[in-house]
Amino acid sequence: MSVTRRTLLGSAVLLATPAIARAQGATMRLSHQYPPAHHIAKVLAAFAEEVNARNAGVTVQVYPAEQLAKVAENFPGVARGAFEAAVATNFTWGNTIPEMSAPTIPFLFTELPRIRKFPGSEAARFLDAASLRRGVRSVAWLFTTRSSIFTSGKKPIIQLADFQGLKIRGLNPLIDNALRAAGAAPAATPAPEVVGALQSGVLDAGLTDVSAAVSRRFYEVQKFGTVSPFFCVYTQVYVNPRFWDGLPSGARAALEAALRKAETDAVEVTERTAAAAVGELRAKGMTIHEQTPAEAEAWRAVMQQPVIDAFLRAAPEGGPRILELLRGLTA
Repeated sequence: MSVTRRTLLGSAVLLATPAIARAQGATMRLSHQYPPAHHIAKVLAAFAEEVNARNAGVTVQVYPAEQLAKVAENFPGVARGAFEAAVATNFTWGNTIPEMSAPTIPFLFTELPRIRKFPGSEAARFLDAASLRRGVRSVAWLFTTRSSIFTSGKKPIIQLADFQGLKIRGLNPLIDNALRAAGAAPAATPAPEVVGALQSGVLDAGLTDVSAAVSRRFYEVQKFGTVSPFFCVYTQVYVNPRFWDGLPSGARAALEAALRKAETDAVEVTERTAAAAVGELRAKGMTIHEQTPAEAEAWRAVMQQPVIDAFLRAAPEGGPRILELLRGLTA
């Protein structure tokens, strides 16, 4: 389902309607890109069920797998009121809100006790404020992954020397600084094309989330995998501010209560899904190495600072502050 002229006109009528009238049977359409089987898609579906069961004057309708809008259309669609809510992984804000990429700096923010403290923290509120300045209101942060896997077909990637000369799947310009610092040659490759590129030899090595390695069947073309707490990714839930502010207090309270539950549930679901994915990759025949703290520290010493330097160049005003706030979230 795409965003049509009818949808846009309907949204314009909704936004022109007085708040009291809208309060009677408000609908929150939430667009996201995850397929229904994805663990965050399931958390969002449970959130909708929780709200709808309360009969609090608002109904949540979730549209997975880009059924309502493409990923690139979510932010402008919500900001202008074409639909009420959407999600974004923190790093996909890119240059729009460069501070959002801070959790994806390698080995900066991957300890689970600190991750649990992020929603509602001063660090989260700092990013919430940045979102509001761009025209959307941040209402939840769903922990999505801290378990990356570096895959290869010929030999495992364990020591820094193993990166030398590898043509590896790049993630984005920021993270690619870490890969180059280790001696690899990152190449931007869309997720659906990675397995084909590995199979054909265009890429020597892959980099993805452990759950994605299962769903995209990396085990069919890769023999080795190193699981690393490389970085942290959150899925931010955001809404149209006019819609949110126009809700009656009871409806808004129902949404907030369900969102807080979703934030808590996402941590457990994400960790459980990652553990299951590692087991499934082993069962499918991959040789899996789980990185030791000493190995992670060796990677951090080489990979982290080049990314921090690039991050601060991209976010010279807010970058130092969000790094300070994340580092202040202690275990």
